[in-house]
Amino acid sequence: MTASTPPLPDAAPAPLVDPFGRTVSYLRVSVTDRCDFRCVYCMAEDMSFLPKAEVLTLEELDRLATAFVRLGTRKIRLTGGEPLVRRNIMDLIRALGRHVRSGALEELTLTTNGSMLFKYAGPLVEAGVRRINVSLDTLDPHKFQAITRWGRFDKVMGGLEAAAGAGLEIKVNCVALKGVNDDEHSRMVAWCGERGFDLTFIEVMPMGDLGEDVSRLDQYLPLSAVRADLAKQWTLEESDYRTGGPARYVTVRETGRRVGFITPLTHNFCESCNRVRLTCTGTLFMCLGQEDAADLRTVLRTSDDDAVLERAVRDAIARKPKGHDFIIDRRRATASPRHMSVTGG
Repeated sequence: MTASTPPLPDAAPAPLVDPFGRTVSYLRVSVTDRCDFRCVYCMAEDMSFLPKAEVLTLEELDRLATAFVRLGTRKIRLTGGEPLVRRNIMDLIRALGRHVRSGALEELTLTTNGSMLFKYAGPLVEAGVRRINVSLDTLDPHKFQAITRWGRFDKVMGGLEAAAGAGLEIKVNCVALKGVNDDEHSRMVAWCGERGFDLTFIEVMPMGDLGEDVSRLDQYLPLSAVRADLAKQWTLEESDYRTGGPARYVTVRETGRRVGFITPLTHNFCESCNRVRLTCTGTLFMCLGQEDAADLRTVLRTSDDDAVLERAVRDAIARKPKGHDFIIDRRRATASPRHMSVTGG
């Protein structure tokens, strides 16, 4: 797979800098829009997925990600859908791992629902992955079934055990859902602390049509309320820890673990945004909450010249906006029509 991708040059080109002076060094890549779950805040149960011809091949994803590495990307996160359900996905992960081994890439990681970790935990470590995020919104098997619709709680628990056993550093991502898991947040802090996992709470994001029976306003729980509730039981100490992502962290004195808060609605994270998102179709979104995008698939498929591809990437970064326009209140939720599974988390 790597034979067709030229090695990185000795002299690094100028980094990617957006119109607001932010260096773009973090690429999130959705390798598939498909998932083996149907989480109620992410997608409708009856989903239509992209035809294969529209989805980049693993070789195309490698070529495009490598172009970003040449342009100064230091962190790549693979997402989906569920990235580990893509056929032969380890071929891509092993290929991208060469940039970690060379030192050109600081980190290769992924976000997963955990359902396939029992199979892939060991190979991920061998490929150069050291840290993963696992989406887990509840510790109650019955709630888990209701939230994910198709997920198996025992399979995810087994996957987490396999990942920890393989030596992967684990951070749990928990979406705060009003009336669903708002009575479990303190338990989640304790559970993660016992297992040596970090934890990040995320506000529900207004993206995609969830079906007629699901309302964004019914789901939305501001993390200010979550944090205030946690502070009643835990000592939350401010932290300057950063991963390159949007979370703001505290350290829980009693467990010694970090808890992060991602608040795109109550307190956006745009001022320090260093990331862009590539879909599995080769569409580059410069902002999660804006619709402007660049078609890199056409460039990939019409030119073998990587200089042309790099110019297209630079042109896209030159259009990166200052921030998103997510709005949610008791009257309305201003949403993006894209599903999170398409954009890549």
